[in-house]
Amino acid sequence: MRLTTYVNFAGRCAEAFRYYEEHLGATTGMLMTHEQAPQPSPLPAEWAKAVLHGRIRIGDLEVMAADIPNAEPMRSAYLTLSVDSDADAERVFAALAHQGRQLMPLQETFFASRFGQVQDQFGINWMILHERPRPAR
Repeated sequence: MRLTTYVNFAGRCAEAFRYYEEHLGATTGMLMTHEQAPQPSPLPAEWAKAVLHGRIRIGDLEVMAADIPNAEPMRSAYLTLSVDSDADAERVFAALAHQGRQLMPLQETFFASRFGQVQDQFGINWMILHERPRPAR
């Protein structure tokens, strides 16, 4: 069994995927638009180039996504990126905060040398985490 996150965008899925490729090193595996679907789309013609189904890999995480009319930003869920260094945390946080909004500043905490929360310009909530090493028992 495998759990996969599915995210809905309000018409900016392909743009978001390109941004994540550029700034997070993501790899798009699939991107099918409504006009490419084997069945006619029930959506209006202006949605023909919108994403019907997409799949992207960000590190070890695979995320699926689509464009849905009237999609709302994520409410209480976050995609969490665990990074290997403080410098990575700062770079990723800055890229995701660009034209987005900072929900919790990137800072040192008791459990992480860097931890912060941001909503990107596409309405997706992210937690950026560089955990402290766990003490040996």
